[in-house]
Amino acid sequence: MIERRIRDINIASTPTITPGTSTPEAARLLRRADVPAVIVLEADAIAGMVTEPDIVAMVAEADFPRDVGSVTSTPVPTASPETTLIEAADTMREHGLRQLPVVEGTDYCGVVPVETLAPYLSRHRVDIDPDRRSIRVGVTDSAEIAVSD
Repeated sequence: MIERRIRDINIASTPTITPGTSTPEAARLLRRADVPAVIVLEADAIAGMVTEPDIVAMVAEADFPRDVGSVTSTPVPTASPETTLIEAADTMREHGLRQLPVVEGTDYCGVVPVETLAPYLSRHRVDIDPDRRSIRVGVTDSAEIAVSD
C-alpha cells in the first residue's frame, strides 16, 4: 500500500482568530459550509481550536457572549505535512477530533477534516499480534473485534 502523507492531499484553509475574538464572530465563521473549524492563533502559534460543538456547549452553559479564549479546545494536537494519513487518522481518533490542524514548523497551514481523510483510508484496520495469536479489527466507528485461538 502506498503511504500517503498530508502533503499529498488538499487541506482546508480555515479562518484564524485570536483568543479575544467574540464567540458570535466565531459562530458566524463556523456557519460557512467550507469552515469545519476556526483556529485560534496567539503570537502566530496555535493556541486552540473552536468548533461548532464548542459554541453549542458555550450557549448551553451561559446566556451571554464570551470571547473564544473561554471556549477554545486546548491543547490542540497538530500534524505536519509529512504526517501519514494513517497517523493523522489515529491522532484524530485518539483525541476525538473531526479536524486536525496542520503546521509546518510554527506556521499554520490549514486543517484536515475527517471527511477529507475518509476516501484515502481503508474501512478496516487490522492489527495482528503473532506472539499472542490474536487479531484485532478496528472499524471506523470504533468497534473492535478480538479473535483468539
